[in-house]
Amino acid sequence: MGQVNGKIAIVTGAASGIGRAAAIVLAREGARVMATDVDEAGLKETLALITKAGGTAATARQDVTDEARWDAVVAETEAAFGAPNILVNNAGIAIAGAIMDYSLADWQKQMAVNTDSVFLGTRAAMRAMAKGGGSIINLSSVAGLRGSAGVSAYCASKGAVRLFTKAAAVECATLGLNIRVNSVHPGIIDTPIWQKSITRITETMQPDQVSALTAHTGGNALDPNVIALGGTPMGRAGKPEEVALLILYLASDASSFTTGQEHVVDGGLTAS
Repeated sequence: MGQVNGKIAIVTGAASGIGRAAAIVLAREGARVMATDVDEAGLKETLALITKAGGTAATARQDVTDEARWDAVVAETEAAFGAPNILVNNAGIAIAGAIMDYSLADWQKQMAVNTDSVFLGTRAAMRAMAKGGGSIINLSSVAGLRGSAGVSAYCASKGAVRLFTKAAAVECATLGLNIRVNSVHPGIIDTPIWQKSITRITETMQPDQVSALTAHTGGNALDPNVIALGGTPMGRAGKPEEVALLILYLASDASSFTTGQEHVVDGGLTAS
């Protein structure tokens, strides 16, 4: 307990899934957390869970693609708790679709939410942490490590997060800033974004392809645990809390010599 006592964190996409789990774990371990999202109802639930667990948090509505809003969120965090020294760039979306049918509008939206936001957040955090140091944790994906059919834009966005993270880490070190920057690469995790992604993928399939997938998964093509049986050596989908514990390590002083690295939490998916 108390692995991040006295630290101040901003967690984006905190209304559900990995973001919510990260906000709860960081608060439980002593950080004061500014939880942000566009889903204000979900944020209220996250805040209630943190408060029930005895943690300290506040919430702010944030569109992570809005440049001006990043400065405002940092200012609100400073007013509530002080200068942030942890940023979890977690907010993201998955827009699946075949390349030949994919619209430029969907491509640009995917990049704005998953990649532009990481740049904007990292820049804002570096400015806020320049004097006191800190840890920036960018959520990528195993899709940022290898390609997958039907999710080309998502792969591209998450691959960009991976290399941007490395460049930012080297830049911080070169400038003598005590700021570490790392990326986290979840595999199949049972979260709302994964459920939406599965639904979108099946919607783009031909009827015979959906039938084949349904037969292959024993009648439930949308169950992440069933799908994980076929692709994950550990035979199950991961839990958001399991990713949050890795985020906690990277946010804590236990990872003080770790920067510019990709940290995979995927049940062995990329090992096979």
